Amino acid sequence: MSKAELPLPINVDYPVPAHGAGHAPESAGPRLTGHAYDGIEEYDNPTPGWWTWVFILSILFSVIYFFFVTMADGQLSPQEAYRKDVAADTERMFALLGDLKPDATTILKYSRDTGWNQYGEGVFKANCTACHGPDGQGLSGPNLTDSQYLHVKKVDDIFDVVTKGRNNGAMPPWPKLSANDRILVAAYVASLRGKNLPGPRPAEGVVIPPWSDPEAPK
Repeated sequence: MSKAELPLPINVDYPVPAHGAGHAPESAGPRLTGHAYDGIEEYDNPTPGWWTWVFILSILFSVIYFFFVTMADGQLSPQEAYRKDVAADTERMFALLGDLKPDATTILKYSRDTGWNQYGEGVFKANCTACHGPDGQGLSGPNLTDSQYLHVKKVDDIFDVVTKGRNNGAMPPWPKLSANDRILVAAYVASLRGKNLPGPRPAEGVVIPPWSDPEAPK
């Protein structure tokens, strides 16, 4: 008797495969794109959708980030973050100053003090860069880094200009700043003299004598 003629066992339960189990998929072979080159066929195996969206969003973010950082003019750099941290720490020490006097001796003293000069620079960058540029080189306002001045004859005049403004508001007054802030930003502006940074405006005003401290020993 051949194998094909062997009788099946009686009363034997055969397991029924789960739905779809034991059956080959509809397409047994790999999916192809139809592209072939030099005998090599391209599989249709796209990246996952989430990966594609992450890739697209990263490109969009990089473009936005590039323009944002470029237009921020270095305000997001590690150096600027450090400067802001130093200014914040200096502000915590502000109570130690007491009430400063807006005279030439005080302004010149703090113009030479590295720590407080950095604080004055922070006040300047937060309030004055729109007109005078990030480094005092001038934009719509005059250059503050040369030796020519429009409304300053002596160093303590800088405090008066900051406090009262000039030219009917072209240079606005800054009463919202505390007196100490105005003195320290005046000290920072005084320290810019002689840097002679190039700016978009020609030199304005007249050359005045070097800063002098009337209380300095002769």
